[in-house]
Amino acid sequence: MPNTNLSAAFVASAVCPEGRSKIDYYDNATTGFVLEVRQTGGKTYYLRYRDVHGKQRQLKIGDTKSLTYDKARQAAQRLRSRVVLGENPAEERKTLRTIPTLLEVVEQRYIPNIQQHRRNYSSTLSFLYKHLLPALGGLHLDEVTPEKIAEAHQALRDKGYALATANRLPIFMKTIYNLCRRQRVPGSTINPANSVQMFQVNNARERYLTPEEIQRLREALEVSENPQIKFVVPLLLLLGCRKRELLDARWEHVDLDRRNLYVPLSKSGKPRNIPLSMQAVEMIRQLPRWEGCPYVIPNPTTLKPYVSLYVAWHNARKRAGLEEVRIHDLRHTAASMLVQSNVPIYTVSKILGHTQLKTTERYSHLADDTLLAAADTAATAMGGTW
Repeated sequence: MPNTNLSAAFVASAVCPEGRSKIDYYDNATTGFVLEVRQTGGKTYYLRYRDVHGKQRQLKIGDTKSLTYDKARQAAQRLRSRVVLGENPAEERKTLRTIPTLLEVVEQRYIPNIQQHRRNYSSTLSFLYKHLLPALGGLHLDEVTPEKIAEAHQALRDKGYALATANRLPIFMKTIYNLCRRQRVPGSTINPANSVQMFQVNNARERYLTPEEIQRLREALEVSENPQIKFVVPLLLLLGCRKRELLDARWEHVDLDRRNLYVPLSKSGKPRNIPLSMQAVEMIRQLPRWEGCPYVIPNPTTLKPYVSLYVAWHNARKRAGLEEVRIHDLRHTAASMLVQSNVPIYTVSKILGHTQLKTTERYSHLADDTLLAAADTAATAMGGTW
């Protein structure tokens, strides 16, 4: 391991002695700066140093065909400065090589993590493989930037997706990086999704079906190609429950004698009970059943809960001339009917499964409309015009 004053001229003329496979020349000026010369004629620059634990490390700078001597010396000096400050460039480079791609993280860590407990697991998979991974999956974790996430986020909006749908992308990214940080995955020190601004979504739209619209929808359901949709929609109207609360319902949780549907896990994360009207009880008794199938309204093909009813629902609402009506508006309609029937807001809140009364109070103006209508009726009954 001879010491020498490395220079461009020395590097050009250096050879490996006969009988040896390689030789290392140490520079006198920059501590640890090494030129390795091999019997084959190949020459490579390295920096050798001891880390904070006293362990010797070696970091490849580059071969002489790719780097000039001056460039290699400058790189060695910069690396040496970092070593003096207590950094470990060799370990950092090793870590960089182990940073996985977003696709690897999603498939090997995120999906197994959510598989057992995420209620909308199928919907999540669909979004990941249709939107998130095609846009960002090929990037290593340290290559994902807020700008790239924002670009993919905006692209979903530009394609016409709902703002809430587009917002799922940065939300998922934030969750994925938080998981990686907990599991100490290389490249996840900084969460690039934290600084991405969400689109402002106004979900307070209130759309209620009128009795005449309900009748049109009923007629459209009768000719639907989906044999179960004609039960799903009326029960959503009668129960005022969330779609998944009905689609995931099991017979073991239905008590027709006590007129109750038990939901083990609601949106709030807690169990709840849904009261069944006599009309709902009669409809449930008409439901077709399959031997060995525990679900109340399963997909007849798979005997599992429907993942989506979008096509059947969209065709039915289109046929009824109600294309702007969402399936969640059936829940709004049920709530409006309760309020307009003078059911107290607190009772409506319990039926809908709201954890906070203020969520139900969005419907309170409907009660005012009912009172105003009653006042007009009384005034009309008096006859004449004052």
